[in-house]
Amino acid sequence: MKLGAFSISLAVKNLQISKEFYEKIGFEVFAGNVDHNYLIMKSGETIIGLFEGMFDKNILTFNPGWDQGANNLEDFDDIRDIQKDLKSKGIELTKEADENSDGPESFTLIDPDGNPILFDQHI
Repeated sequence: MKLGAFSISLAVKNLQISKEFYEKIGFEVFAGNVDHNYLIMKSGETIIGLFEGMFDKNILTFNPGWDQGANNLEDFDDIRDIQKDLKSKGIELTKEADENSDGPESFTLIDPDGNPILFDQHI
């Protein structure tokens, strides 16, 4: 399976303080909007998302259709195909993508240790 770009989405208490901390260890703002309480930061190929007040836990995030630079990929596994494959392997989803749709969509699941995982396709 081609899962696309990987990042971790961090639930932060104070976006500005977190931004400054991650800048000190080598990250730069890559995308996002402070007015909407989130920033995407990058250091080399490593991506973290900082999200204030949006969710309770940190989330592992995969973006089918994107490379680590958020560039669209021509060859990728559609999120609905990934979802079908995972379901056929007995993985329980907490939110499902609409299998009758196309384009942007998402689904979520929880790993055995309670870590949320988001599959979020933007194209």
